[in-house]
Amino acid sequence: MADDDKKFSKQLIGKTIVSKTGKRFGEIGDIIFETKSGELIHMVLVNPTPYTQKLDLERDKEDRILIPFSSLIAVGDYMVIAEEDIV
Repeated sequence: MADDDKKFSKQLIGKTIVSKTGKRFGEIGDIIFETKSGELIHMVLVNPTPYTQKLDLERDKEDRILIPFSSLIAVGDYMVIAEEDIV
């Protein structure tokens, strides 16, 4: 894997999450991962948009919206997700 393909978690925190159709969801506030395997499980959403607030998405104990990491399609200026994988 080339170094350009690697990202540090601190580079992802604060990035805006958008769907592949361009709908904004909010920003990444944290990343949840499995400590034994290192598998990335969820992205914790902060500053959710009104559109996102209306969706029935998974939430944590602190009522923060969780976006499955498996829905992630691309990382660049934005984190692009497949909306159909989370709704």
